[in-house]
Amino acid sequence: MSTHRTLGVSRSPKRSRLIASIAVGAAVALGTTGCTFMTPQSTQVQYSAAEGVNVFGDGPLAVRNAFIVANDDGTLGNFVAAIVNETDESQTLRVSIGEGDTVDLSIRVPARSVLSLGSEDAEPILIEGPEMLPGADIPGFFESGDNEGTLVSLPILDGQLDYLTDLVPSVGGLD
Repeated sequence: MSTHRTLGVSRSPKRSRLIASIAVGAAVALGTTGCTFMTPQSTQVQYSAAEGVNVFGDGPLAVRNAFIVANDDGTLGNFVAAIVNETDESQTLRVSIGEGDTVDLSIRVPARSVLSLGSEDAEPILIEGPEMLPGADIPGFFESGDNEGTLVSLPILDGQLDYLTDLVPSVGGLD
């Protein structure tokens, strides 16, 4: 004589349908998310949406749209950038541009202000060197506050775009 015991496991049809419904729902949810379930969101990626580069995470000062406009032979460039200081104190930005023989700048930015460098309304910051050919990049190191600084590649542009024409340097300054 054999004895069968039930160990408290119910095998009702309602419970089986519930488990099947949950499994199908989970499979549909996972299938509809596709690859985006594990792919990073592009809106969370920092990038520069202009011709220059932005310098992220470099202390109290923010550098926006930094680039160089060079003359045709690449011997003279105009450093262009906007420096943002959102603090209540004036801050100093230290910049080194180039490799080997670098151009070192120290720029004081007043509290709660934006300082435009190299634009039509500001004095040009001229950089001399044979390595500034339009279309290339040049290393730029930016440091403010107590941070270690950030190394970026500054794009070198020419005056072919209308809004950059007035920023192209000449031997005597800007054209």
